[in-house]
Amino acid sequence: MASERDKAAERQRLKERLARVRRIEITAQRLVNEQLSGRYHSVFKGRGMSFDEVRPYTPGDEPRLIDWNVSARTGEVFVKRFTEERELNVLILADASLSMDFGLSAAEFRSSRGMEREELTKQGLAAQIGAAIALSAQRNNDRVGLLVFGADVQTFIPPRKGRQHALRVIREILEMRSAGAPTDLAGALAYVGRVMKRRAAVFILSDFLAPDFEERLRVSVRRHDVHGFVIRDPIEQELFPGGVVTMRDLETGRLMPVYTGGGFLERYRAAKAAEDHAIDQAFKRLRVPFTRFSTGAAYDRPLAGHFARLKGKTL
Repeated sequence: MASERDKAAERQRLKERLARVRRIEITAQRLVNEQLSGRYHSVFKGRGMSFDEVRPYTPGDEPRLIDWNVSARTGEVFVKRFTEERELNVLILADASLSMDFGLSAAEFRSSRGMEREELTKQGLAAQIGAAIALSAQRNNDRVGLLVFGADVQTFIPPRKGRQHALRVIREILEMRSAGAPTDLAGALAYVGRVMKRRAAVFILSDFLAPDFEERLRVSVRRHDVHGFVIRDPIEQELFPGGVVTMRDLETGRLMPVYTGGGFLERYRAAKAAEDHAIDQAFKRLRVPFTRFSTGAAYDRPLAGHFARLKGKTL
């Protein structure tokens, strides 16, 4: 009897997970259709041009595009038409370390049912952003892949084309589980250096609470077009007065009673501001485009804004 109840409960959990995956796919697809597709394409232009066809000359066409062989055979002037060769590789690096399994805030977002509120962990928000990137890549006929990391690399899906492959990437990123601690971002970037032989657009979705990653990031920037998406929760940035509170470090498991009085909160906020400043300065030194995301706000505008700021730059 218990076994039947367990099976029924597992079927229900599977049904809920599939419904969640489908809902996020729909939300991400709407964002891609309405805001991201054109901006994504304008940033990630192709690596060259390939011949497509010839067409009759029209006033204003450049003389250098005239196909003299076809024009001589037909007695009319024809010009060559070229199309963009994209062949872009997109790789999503999703941080699934224990520090990402945190979220006490709610964000409002627009769905087919109107405005809704959703509580997300940092990992859950990273999954939604990753889904939107994967669909943008698929829509633009780019290859997209996924690397999930924490204390080490958990999952690697090499970049490929096609809708079914993009949906596999989305499902994997939505179903990723906490992958240990401490966060080894440097190790994940080193792994990318070993497996990605061709240049790629690399999106790092992380809270960047990781030690000693700048030097490895420097190496990656020389080989790939790297983007930093910093994901935080407002509560971890500010905290609030609550008397004596027992806090646990998600990555070390260490417990510590803390008196959250005015002096402590002031020191805590100053430390977090210094931490954020150090991350920002590292990105700026290496010229890595970056955007901050919060679990307390919808991600669509920051994501669209990231591509809008880069518009016209061929990466």
